[in-house]
Amino acid sequence: MADKPSMCRPFALFLTCLALAGCDQLGIESPATASARREADSKAIGGACRHAGRAIEDCYTLNKKAEKAAVYAGWREMNEYMLENKLEAVPPVIPPEPPKPAKTAKPVDADAADDAEDAPAAAKAAKH
Repeated sequence: MADKPSMCRPFALFLTCLALAGCDQLGIESPATASARREADSKAIGGACRHAGRAIEDCYTLNKKAEKAAVYAGWREMNEYMLENKLEAVPPVIPPEPPKPAKTAKPVDADAADDAEDAPAAAKAAKH
């Protein structure tokens, strides 16, 4: 009976390695893959910004989550490509989203607002 536990260990180790090797196929993204994807996305953003005639600073502002170094690399590569091929910038057709209004104080009930307006008048009347 001592042979069975020793035979099970290598088999269990093999099954574990086999299961872990298939993680990419299950949709589990490794840190290296995620980093490469973010860099490629940021580079594409930079290239698109240059093609649209946007300044690099505008591109950074419009894409705060993108990696700045990769955005710049994509912008620079597109700039070189456009200069070599004598291409003009293509202005964007869809304007950027307008900035969201700043959060203000919570709205007050209409009844509470009326009571607040009446309170100073009532206080003045009481004094006289």
